[in-house]
Amino acid sequence: MISLIIRIVKQMINDKRSLALILIVPVLLLSLLYLLLGDSSYVPKIAVNESFPSTILSELKNQDTEIIILESSENTEQLVKNNKVDAFLEINNVGIDIKMLEVNSVKVVKITDVIKKAMTNVNPTGSLTINYIYGQTNGSTFDNLGYMLLGVLSFFFVFLISGISFVRERTTGTMERLMLTPIKRSGVVAGYTLGFGIFAALQSVIIVLYTKYILKMEFVGSVPLVILIMILLAFTAVSMGALVSIFANSEFQVVQFIPVFIVPQIFFSGLIPVDTLPYGLSNLAYIMPVYYGCTALQNVLIKGFGIEKIWRYLLMLLIFIVILFIFNTLALKKYRKL
Repeated sequence: MISLIIRIVKQMINDKRSLALILIVPVLLLSLLYLLLGDSSYVPKIAVNESFPSTILSELKNQDTEIIILESSENTEQLVKNNKVDAFLEINNVGIDIKMLEVNSVKVVKITDVIKKAMTNVNPTGSLTINYIYGQTNGSTFDNLGYMLLGVLSFFFVFLISGISFVRERTTGTMERLMLTPIKRSGVVAGYTLGFGIFAALQSVIIVLYTKYILKMEFVGSVPLVILIMILLAFTAVSMGALVSIFANSEFQVVQFIPVFIVPQIFFSGLIPVDTLPYGLSNLAYIMPVYYGCTALQNVLIKGFGIEKIWRYLLMLLIFIVILFIFNTLALKKYRKL
């Protein structure tokens, strides 16, 4: 038994990737979670009209908020849509009506907490009613966060399957034999990417149709546009899986890359609102493909936007695919010098 323990310890010490996965990556992910979920620097921008009661208004000003007083002629819904304000407050017979852009747990909690504290000394029994411009007020969590689930699950499974499949191509010697032929590295990468991409695209179509017509998820926007976003996200996942596989010697090593390549992206998929992140961490979203995919899905599924308003996100996914294609082509130099 002692000899077995010694052998395993020596094996782990020699496997630097596994050692880092066990000892370093959890610490890094916990540190990232601490920063993301810690004290947010987010200060809600709350708008009220000129007739809003001064007693409650003075209490709101004592909270950590930015208060904006609007003229009665201003279009409050458009201000919320354009993210000029996070919420608009109106007084009704029993309390306060809150108009917000969409279901957003961090902002909702922050704003309602601020208003409750302000009303404590004025009208403790007053009620709060929240209405969303986008999304269903009484909708299920699945409907309101479905865009995130679609993007993350599709990306994760395509990345995993493509990465493992690419490694199997190498371990069985198929890629080495292919590299002995006159075919260019770019042709090899394009062939593999398109080959696996066909099945990734098929998966995307199945997921979207199943979610729409079987699970009855609310689709405000165009179904074909959702499928297009999912296909682009799937091809990005295939390309990333191919890149990871080049540096992995086994299927298990591909799995080891998941905490590094996939888990951080989940945090920027809409799970945590990017504009509420402290320490400038929101800038990390711009290097995360899942951020662009899930934001585009949200804009179509929840807000009903067309391609004219989401083309920038589609363009960024295409850029990621091109960049990963170039990296994959260059990485194949380890197999053959052209």
